[in-house]
Amino acid sequence: MTLENSPEMDPVPLSELTTLRTGAAPRRMLQAATTDELVSALRETWSRGEDWFVLGGGSNLFVGDDSFDGTVIRVLTNGIEELPSPHPGRIRLRVQAGHGWDDLVAYAVERGYAGLEAMSGIPGTVGASPVQNIGAYGQEIQETLVEVDLIDESTGEVSAVPAEELGLGFRTSVLKHHYGAQPQRRAVILSVTVDLLVATERTVRGDQLRRALGLQDDRAVPLSWVRERILATRASKGMLLDEHDPDTHGVGSFFQNAVVPEVVARALPAECPRWPVAPDLDSVTVIPLAAYDGYLPAPHHEAPDVKVSAAWLIEQAGIRKGFKLPRSRASVSTKHALALTNRGSATAGEVAELARFIQSRVQAEFGLLLQPEPVLIGVEL
Repeated sequence: MTLENSPEMDPVPLSELTTLRTGAAPRRMLQAATTDELVSALRETWSRGEDWFVLGGGSNLFVGDDSFDGTVIRVLTNGIEELPSPHPGRIRLRVQAGHGWDDLVAYAVERGYAGLEAMSGIPGTVGASPVQNIGAYGQEIQETLVEVDLIDESTGEVSAVPAEELGLGFRTSVLKHHYGAQPQRRAVILSVTVDLLVATERTVRGDQLRRALGLQDDRAVPLSWVRERILATRASKGMLLDEHDPDTHGVGSFFQNAVVPEVVARALPAECPRWPVAPDLDSVTVIPLAAYDGYLPAPHHEAPDVKVSAAWLIEQAGIRKGFKLPRSRASVSTKHALALTNRGSATAGEVAELARFIQSRVQAEFGLLLQPEPVLIGVEL
């Protein structure tokens, strides 16, 4: 059946629509250029009770070699709406889910809206950004995210959901399909609203961002300068999409940096790069009035979790940049140990074989099992 508001199209190989360049054509494919078309396509697909997934920029998908036996919905919605912010000196942007993420960052920087510039060059679409709480150099989408408009699979209803209800954490949310598990909430984002500071310059305070920019202090610098430096840094690591650079034919960071308890981090070599994950400083101890005896319990301070560098673990496990298995067309990037790349018509099986080899080496050396960052469709690690 062809939908009036959501045109059905001849399925094309997903290798042509994903940056890792793997995947056969699905059984069925729809495309939606407006919110109404997207809502219509989703409701009709859900009424069929078949497998489905939405496809934006295809930069965070690892798709298997067998044809997906379901419907793929291409999200092609686009547009930015400027809205007043209730906070002085700020502005809100409501952005359609299919809008390019870096196009949004460029728009904000050009107009002097601060809060997204450190995330310049991240591929993909705006709708995917809250799903995995994207971030770079210490800046994350959750810092500026106000709400999302989404449609729930269980009800087919559209609603505005505040950011605090999305369960945003390190590269995760209640919407994310983690490897080996279903998302806590099966829904599709239709638009994203962020609240940004109106300023042509910003004070750089985060250590990660200062190091990336080569700054020694937290002085104010132009947003455009921050964006230019971040884009140059990402390009040097093969993290900017480039048709002519095989090092960019991947999903960016294939593995997540490991977040471990502080006691586990202490057991790793001292030279392993690590960053503390901030504890909850707003936690509250509640004592029922009937149980209160006039004494307050001693404060309990737990050591914060620690984020450790997956790239460092991979290299120290003997996997160097450019590494590949014999006769394989999949390879570790020559610029960054955390990126797995398709060097020319590699199958999903070849990429998965390389990923499993890396996981096994890191686990044998350090006792940590690296988790994949992209969404896996029809692939097992």
